[in-house]
Amino acid sequence: MKQEYCTPTQHPKWFGLAVQALVILSQEDKSIACPSIELAKYLQSEPSLLRRILSVLAKEGFIGTREGRDGGYHLRKPAESIQLVDVYDVFRSGSRLSFGITETAGTHPLGKCMKSTLEDITQEMDDSIRGVLSKYTIADLANQLEAKL
Repeated sequence: MKQEYCTPTQHPKWFGLAVQALVILSQEDKSIACPSIELAKYLQSEPSLLRRILSVLAKEGFIGTREGRDGGYHLRKPAESIQLVDVYDVFRSGSRLSFGITETAGTHPLGKCMKSTLEDITQEMDDSIRGVLSKYTIADLANQLEAKL
């Protein structure tokens, strides 16, 4: 597997893996911690990458950790209370898409005007994404998954 060498805010893949890990943890027995190696195998992800993602989720209070032989991760909040927009906000600061779009504008007068216009458009895009994600929780995704399996 190819290793990722970036921060959580630099890679859009992190949001998808974080959401999937939270869905899996929502379906686990709360008294049993799920090891990162098991989550990584299930998600077909590099374990060290997933541990970095889980570390961010733990720091933000979405999940708890247990050390030791029976260690691993568990949801700290009810799945019904974790909106996808909350997870998105944790991983999105400095969106690569928005940065990439606005950075294409040059420093000449037209470029400066375009940069301002592109910033407005990318802000609207981000607001739209956040609006959609605020409609769903981890529990919603877990229920959809159960219905499909």
